[in-house]
Amino acid sequence: MNIARVFPRRTNATPDDPLAFVGMPDLLAPEWLDEVHISVAFTYDMPLIDKLAEAWGMRTGRLSIGGPGTGMRGEQFTPGVYLKKGYVITSRGCPHSCWYCSVHDREGDVRELPITEGWNVLDDNLLACSEKHITNVFKMLMEAKKVFHQPIQFTGGFEAGRFHAWMVEWLLRIKPKQIFFAYDYESYKNLEILEEVNRKLISAGISKNSLRCYVLIGCKYDTFEEAEKRLLEVVEAGYIPMAMLYRDENGNYKKDWTKFQKEWARPAIMRTKGVLA
Repeated sequence: MNIARVFPRRTNATPDDPLAFVGMPDLLAPEWLDEVHISVAFTYDMPLIDKLAEAWGMRTGRLSIGGPGTGMRGEQFTPGVYLKKGYVITSRGCPHSCWYCSVHDREGDVRELPITEGWNVLDDNLLACSEKHITNVFKMLMEAKKVFHQPIQFTGGFEAGRFHAWMVEWLLRIKPKQIFFAYDYESYKNLEILEEVNRKLISAGISKNSLRCYVLIGCKYDTFEEAEKRLLEVVEAGYIPMAMLYRDENGNYKKDWTKFQKEWARPAIMRTKGVLA
């Protein structure tokens, strides 16, 4: 059965097999397909979906639209279907109801999924899972290094307040390329926790270059001065910042913030500016 997956835009996580397509059908797209699944990762891509559905609907008798951008609750995770092979989700949901994040409204509290192999963990909040599940994810990653020959990454992010000392030994064995934490808008109380986690990791021998931190910028009442203050606090806490420009549910964002965001998302630029050693 030929099932095409269609994505509104290409990202690093977009599958790259022959039946994964981005945007409107082109000359490489089959004339007829058994099914077409349009996968929407971001809410702000929804305005594009009607045109995609019309164009791809002419090539199939069965078309469906889903994905987190539609508000649809995620179910079981199948590797390589809606995410590139190696990108893996082992749990869904989050115990927090942050106003700038739709995860809790869409997925509810954390629920653990069957663990499949991958090298880049994208869970909403992995550390909110049980110790048994987290340990099994770490064990899977030890084996995945041998299979994928890719450096391990935790781009879904770790919640610093749920980080425990027993995890350090596992990370030393896994040797991840990147571990992302978060220092979001209006979360100043988390700075001391981030600093404490950093001290534990660095003193244990984790590379400082692997420690990244998402920093949400450009919200309604944010200013360049306040955003830069938070970003520098992250640097002082021992992390390489990754500025994330806030978008509302319609995809609107502050256009005059794009240059600022890029400068605070790329380590090479930050080093050139002298922000990073």
